[in-house]
Amino acid sequence: MSTGLIIALIVILAVVVVVAAALTLRARGPLGGPGLKRRFGPEYDRTVARHGGDTKAAERELATRLERHGDLRERPLEPAERERFEARWTAVQERFVDSPEEAVADADRLLAELAAKRGFPDGGQYEEQLDALSVHHGHHVHGYRRVHRAAHAPVNGAPESRAGTEELRESLVAARALFEDLMTSTQHGSGRRVGGTHHRHTPPRTGNGRARLPWALNRHQTKES
Repeated sequence: MSTGLIIALIVILAVVVVVAAALTLRARGPLGGPGLKRRFGPEYDRTVARHGGDTKAAERELATRLERHGDLRERPLEPAERERFEARWTAVQERFVDSPEEAVADADRLLAELAAKRGFPDGGQYEEQLDALSVHHGHHVHGYRRVHRAAHAPVNGAPESRAGTEELRESLVAARALFEDLMTSTQHGSGRRVGGTHHRHTPPRTGNGRARLPWALNRHQTKES
């Protein structure tokens, strides 16, 4: 084989590699600032804040999450699974009236189980599961973080380290947004179609059309901090 032919083959191979890499990046979406901001939503700003305003460091972290979990495909829920999770979430909201701390702990476990059922890392790997959820549910993942933090606050610690009832309520309201997103979506919060029907979880309604929730939760929803 001539030297010229070898060089030509090397050039062709290099071009193929470059094109394949470009197509892979395009399929995953832009990894730069605007693309990451669109992908992660509020999670982008929280990550930047956690890095003390260092945008490049935050984007490196988010790009790493995307590299690890961007190819994850969420598994659809079976109808029976969907009904069980809906019933359990309703029970969590009703339990909050008498036992806020226990209800929040139940919500934390329920979200971990639901995420695992959808194909995310097991709830025993909380940080890994949270990272994966942030890639596909960046607009609502903070609700899981809040409810997990509230559920694991030290019961016998200093008063300022324990979550009050209002904080517990707010964390549960925030967590409900992720619960509904996981119940109704396959990727990036879009509703999924089953049998040609667009399914979306909605809580029971009262006669005036408002969602029927326990009184402790049926108050104005505060913005996530």
